[in-house]
Amino acid sequence: MGMKFNKPSQLAAISAASLLAAALVTACSQFSQTLTVDFVFVASSRAAGGNNYGQIDVFEINSESGRMRQIPASPFPSGGRNPVAEAVSADYGSLFVANQYDNSIVQFVIGTDGKLYPFNTVNTPGIYPLALAANKADLFVVDTFQPLPICSNAEPCSGSIGVFPLSAGGSSSSAPCTASVCLGPSIANPAVNGYYWPLTLAGSSDIIVPTAINIASGSNAGSNVFVYVTAYDSSVTPTAGYVFAFAVGSDGTLTAAPGSPFAAGVQPSGLASDGTGSYLYVTDLAKGDVLAYMIAGGSGALTALSGSPFAAGNQPSAIVVDPAYPYVYVTNALDATVTAYAASNGALTSLGTYSTGIQPVAIGIDPSTERFVFTANFLGSNVNGFQLSPASGTLLNSQFSPFGSSPLPTAVAAIPHNGTGGGVQK
Repeated sequence: MGMKFNKPSQLAAISAASLLAAALVTACSQFSQTLTVDFVFVASSRAAGGNNYGQIDVFEINSESGRMRQIPASPFPSGGRNPVAEAVSADYGSLFVANQYDNSIVQFVIGTDGKLYPFNTVNTPGIYPLALAANKADLFVVDTFQPLPICSNAEPCSGSIGVFPLSAGGSSSSAPCTASVCLGPSIANPAVNGYYWPLTLAGSSDIIVPTAINIASGSNAGSNVFVYVTAYDSSVTPTAGYVFAFAVGSDGTLTAAPGSPFAAGVQPSGLASDGTGSYLYVTDLAKGDVLAYMIAGGSGALTALSGSPFAAGNQPSAIVVDPAYPYVYVTNALDATVTAYAASNGALTSLGTYSTGIQPVAIGIDPSTERFVFTANFLGSNVNGFQLSPASGTLLNSQFSPFGSSPLPTAVAAIPHNGTGGGVQK
């Protein structure tokens, strides 16, 4: 026979007890499973003080609201002046930051709470680094100038790319370093008797200005890895854009892909590849569009896709491809917007445009759920957060977006929280 309650006070007591029990269960679940799905690292080019050293803001993303909140102790010093590029190691254990004015790359060990601990600093092979990319085996850096005595701001020359091998570290006596990833010395290129690969046009002394880098790998490439660098010829009017393509050897050495460099509009500014390594996308800052290419899986050579280029906003500056969903997102620096695209067999269809802070220059997608998009807005000195719809690719502002950052942010990178996404399912 069921229990019977006749008095209102008895019913109220039972209700209060039930609510208390539910609250305790909820609290316990919150302690056992964090709502933080990712840590986002935002490099800012200027900091307070006479030395103008840069800073790294570390944000955590809330899995329910998308809210980005700086962690305790953030921001962290970048270890140099004018940090302009970031990359994370494949194991998410290290953050690499390029400090342009110091010609340096600083390796930070990332704590489980997202905090940064400076571990190692190396000089770049060339002069004025501007872009970084990393996979499990190598860290690639693009420098504004080759390391030649004649190269300077007063007398510029063409850029170059360098390669640093990455190896597993650890606490054992045989490990080369105590970090989970160890940064080795830059790889030599016998063709130039140096530690760089020049970005030049055959038979020409024109000055080639690099702008961005991307690593393409996946099912289309098989065991191959290709590296692409966007650049433009500043010696002609209007400027002429190119994509330099390289196959990466098992020892990290670079071999130009057949037909490289490939024509790429007027002033390419950013590039990204899809998760299968089948398509490469390049933004053209001058023409306001996105160029699309098919990647030859055996060689890395590029073929312009039918229908390319695809319209973007004014001064498209950066691009990201969602690795889990068929969507592409482009920042438009002059418009202060993000344009969303659906991708089908490489072709892009615009889904809409969304407002950001002033002059967005970098964009990323969270690696945990692939559902949160964020932009670094240079003149806005803030970060926008969006939640993307997996069904449609459209964007919705995250709670309390935009979020304040250190002055003049330039780059973004992210890792999943504890490498698992805090238990949130994709």
